[in-house]
Amino acid sequence: MANNKKNINPSELSDVKEKLVKLNRVAKVTKGGRTFSFSALVVVGDGQGKVGHGLGKARDVAESIAKAVDNAKKNMVQVPIIKGTIPHEQLGRYGAGKVLIKPASDGTGVIAGGAMRAVLEIAGVQNVLAKSQGSANPHNVVKATINALTKLRSPLQIARQRGVTLKKVYEG
Repeated sequence: MANNKKNINPSELSDVKEKLVKLNRVAKVTKGGRTFSFSALVVVGDGQGKVGHGLGKARDVAESIAKAVDNAKKNMVQVPIIKGTIPHEQLGRYGAGKVLIKPASDGTGVIAGGAMRAVLEIAGVQNVLAKSQGSANPHNVVKATINALTKLRSPLQIARQRGVTLKKVYEG
């Protein structure tokens, strides 16, 4: 089975979009009072099949988001997109997070909830049906969605594995 989880060089990324999925404020009580810290979960992508997620922690919101974006650029994967949708139905899991993604006809749009919607839109999927069936924790949902996307195989990959040629050419 071909694995799409090839690391993409952050320097070759041009015009990357980023989306903040979750920002969490944590208070640590010390002798001098409360010390606030922030953690940011961010999804980045180019809108043409490359997507990644990252977590950043810092005492400042902007700094935590910047760290998360840098982390996300290091964890990018390539996703096969055919005519604005995914090639086939796929189930993804991470921890207690479980997601189901299905291809949809043209004009459907992205039918997905919060964290899944962010990942799918940033990846460049325009028509998809998705359902989060397990945990609602954004960290697990994002990782489960990316897990499902990395399991996707394009018709060209499957044809290569089977040793056949495709008669119909797909536009990506």
